[in-house]
Amino acid sequence: MINNSDFIKRIDRILKFYDLSASIFADKIGVQRSSISHLLSGRNKPSLDFVMRIAKTFPEVDLYWLLYGKGSFPAKPKSTPSSTHQTPSPTPTPVVTSKQSASTDTKSIEKIIIFYTDGSFKAYSEK
Repeated sequence: MINNSDFIKRIDRILKFYDLSASIFADKIGVQRSSISHLLSGRNKPSLDFVMRIAKTFPEVDLYWLLYGKGSFPAKPKSTPSSTHQTPSPTPTPVVTSKQSASTDTKSIEKIIIFYTDGSFKAYSEK
């Protein structure tokens, strides 16, 4: 569960870091100015869409830091190899076969939820 007062402090820190007013911040992330006002006053809690818009608009904001206060802000850049020539590594693709599902492992997938960038989602279950 997100602590709303701590979340508000992290939003304030973001505003100060980027030297933004609440209204400009709202415009940048594409939400109504009143939603920022209601959030900062403690009247409303942040929605998933609101949080994802911040993370998408400001790459220096670590999502885990924004939600829970753990980690760092601004996010530390990921280290890059010192070599200028990079060989692309293949991305492993998980493959589930019927033999794997018949193994002695008692775990099984109950539901898969896909979240889209527009804030919508789709849930799939085996039943």
